[in-house]
Amino acid sequence: MRKSFIVVSVITVAVIIVWTYYWNWAFLLGILVFPLVYMGAMDMVQTKQSIRRNFPLLGRLRYVFEDFRPKIQQYFVENDTDGAPINRIDRSVIYQRAKKQIDTTPFGTQLNVYAEGYEWMSHSIVPLDFHAVDHHPRILVGNKDCKQPYNASVLNISAMSFGSLSSHAVEALNAGAKIGGFAHNTGEGGLSPYHLKGGGDIIWQIGTGYFGARNEEGKFSPEAFKMNATRAEVKMIEVKLSQGAKPGHGGILPAKKNTPEVAAIRLVKPGTTVFSPPFHSAFSTPKEMILFIQRLRELSGGKPVGFKLCVGRKSEFISICKAMVELDIYPDFITVDGGEGGTGAAPPEFSNFVGMPLLDGLAFVDNMLKGFGIRHHVKISASGKILTGFQILRAIALGADICNSARAMMMALGCIQALECNKNTCPAGVATQDPNLIVGLVVDEKKVRVANFHKNTVESFVELMAASGIDSPSKLNRHQISRRVFMNDVRTLEEIYPSIPPGSMLSNLVPERYRMSFESASAEKF
Repeated sequence: MRKSFIVVSVITVAVIIVWTYYWNWAFLLGILVFPLVYMGAMDMVQTKQSIRRNFPLLGRLRYVFEDFRPKIQQYFVENDTDGAPINRIDRSVIYQRAKKQIDTTPFGTQLNVYAEGYEWMSHSIVPLDFHAVDHHPRILVGNKDCKQPYNASVLNISAMSFGSLSSHAVEALNAGAKIGGFAHNTGEGGLSPYHLKGGGDIIWQIGTGYFGARNEEGKFSPEAFKMNATRAEVKMIEVKLSQGAKPGHGGILPAKKNTPEVAAIRLVKPGTTVFSPPFHSAFSTPKEMILFIQRLRELSGGKPVGFKLCVGRKSEFISICKAMVELDIYPDFITVDGGEGGTGAAPPEFSNFVGMPLLDGLAFVDNMLKGFGIRHHVKISASGKILTGFQILRAIALGADICNSARAMMMALGCIQALECNKNTCPAGVATQDPNLIVGLVVDEKKVRVANFHKNTVESFVELMAASGIDSPSKLNRHQISRRVFMNDVRTLEEIYPSIPPGSMLSNLVPERYRMSFESASAEKF
């Protein structure tokens, strides 16, 4: 191939020279052909890519096709139920609800209802009138120590930082939250002007880097925290222990991304590489963590404060529960993220093999809080691939009080699942800092779509409740969702994730499946 290319190149150049000498129009042809010859020569000389070296010019097509592969697969190869991480059926529903288009489907389900893992809810012979049920159910978050409880929607925007998302995306999400009356989680990247511009309710997330609440050494700063926490827009504060995309993994803000604007928001020095450690420096034991949460509540003026985690070692969460009981101090809420979470770019091993999936983590956290007799103090928020009304209903049936969604909200903004969130090349202008791409996302248009998606999805959830004969999310339970675990074996979520008796973790009735974790747990150490 290389010899052939050399021969063809020499002949081509010779012909161009001769033609150019006799015919002026041939000079134009030379302008077109010479760059190709030059590119081929460069392919033969370079040593990094064997395909280009062995097959000059033609070998470049391999990298072109590789770049286009996800798009070709999404639009021409995969069927409606196969796409990952979110299939075409769910993506279409999100787009339709965001645009207020018809979201009904003809000719029956495309799902294999006899496949292992298929789930459904139990409806009632005497369903309720959908129009008579509250279309905007809300949950009051705030326990005995909270002075400013927050009345939250059952569906809110999950944590996504400015920097990870573009300024226009963050601004549109917050403006949509304002229109729809729901909350917007900032992510751990700090409270930016774009989170505040739309006037929507804010859940301010504090991560291990304490961005927006730190001193020059990167430690927690009470003064910096109080300045942001007491803002009227901030309704709740969330301490992030871990996230589903990469639990147990710290983050890095490269120096080239640490612009003066980003640095001012995060309270770091611009142009420097900033590390988010995998653990907190403000506490190191379960008791210290609960006391830290209490301190944040006091500094914020009594606003609801909770923490977010992807469940890992069960003994560590039980340790936190023991600390709560011993101190008689409780977070106002706990956000349970699933290992399937994923707006944050992460190493594949962490995305694929670390952290408990949402449903397992949700059932476990709900069981532990009930087992320790403290469930009434703490609201549970579910975060991890919440896309539709059924997924809200399933999460609440398993133990959640409210739900958060990230990827669905991104799609409401126009995300096409190009899978380029970590490359700064998002074609929809959602997950990029490239001003040439950001400009394509028009805030005034997209904020309405975010509000539409929220409204229509919550109404879908309420309609499902009504079909079950239920008028309040608090009446949902694990018996109402069934799952096929084998072709001829169907079980309810109560059978798959058995509830435990209230207070059983405080007595000698600790369920056997939790006994080893319980015995190794201590309020004094993780």
